Amino acid sequence: MTLMERLYNKVSQNGFVCVGLDTSIDYIPKTHKENKSIDQALFDFNREIIDSTKDVCAIYKIQIAYYESYGLLGMKAYSKTLSYIRKNNLLSIADVKRSDIAQSAKQYAKAHFSGDFEADFITLNPYMGMDSISPYLDFIEKKDKGVFVLLRTSNPGASDFECLKLKDNSEFFYTVGDKLKELNNKLLDKTGYGPIGLVVGATHKDEVEKIRKRYDNMFFLIPGFGAQMAESMNVYKLLNNLNGGVVNSSRAILKNYLNFDDGEDKIGYYARLKCIETRKEIENNGRL
Repeated sequence: MTLMERLYNKVSQNGFVCVGLDTSIDYIPKTHKENKSIDQALFDFNREIIDSTKDVCAIYKIQIAYYESYGLLGMKAYSKTLSYIRKNNLLSIADVKRSDIAQSAKQYAKAHFSGDFEADFITLNPYMGMDSISPYLDFIEKKDKGVFVLLRTSNPGASDFECLKLKDNSEFFYTVGDKLKELNNKLLDKTGYGPIGLVVGATHKDEVEKIRKRYDNMFFLIPGFGAQMAESMNVYKLLNNLNGGVVNSSRAILKNYLNFDDGEDKIGYYARLKCIETRKEIENNGRL
């Protein structure tokens, strides 16, 4: 079974929610980090979230910045989290947003597709050109790995560059997407998708249908739902019959326990509840 078959099946079975393990030590209750090192506190929190949500989500996204900020101990927690996900036969996205070329990119590929920091997918920034993507192809093709490449992001500053108008009056990000689609089309499996996916924010309601139709054979990583308040209908339109993409939610899931009086004793339970609520909201609004 290919990586994309595993992801497609996970979405079919567990829904399209991607749990973002963007874990800050501030999110962890005092009682859960007393007498623990930073790495142990971070990992124990992540493990509780994973154990409680693994049958109601498709994949986990680990934003490396949160762990880098705690130095070596943070990176130890990052490595342990990825290893735990892998040992449980679950899927992971390392949100590293690398952007480099040649030998430097090859070393990034080695770092995040093997060894202590091995993940199934990583995120890439393509704006140095296609030679910032091609060094990853060896791992993608031979080691069954995948990437999600920034296309149309959900941050307010995305329009500064992504939406610059070209001579034919099209936005720049479509040129990027078209080149990535051409590469991905050579790698499709029986799911109809390939291992080169796109990061497409759900906050731009006037674009979502066009983007989904144009990149029909590409899996989407969809940020913006939850803390960034993207509309559930936008998210629904970026999916493809409730598959073809994963919808990331981080803080809304990790911190959901704070909304309940008994939350500190049921962190995993309330994370699970939020996963289920997120899926239902998107599905129900999509049917309207």
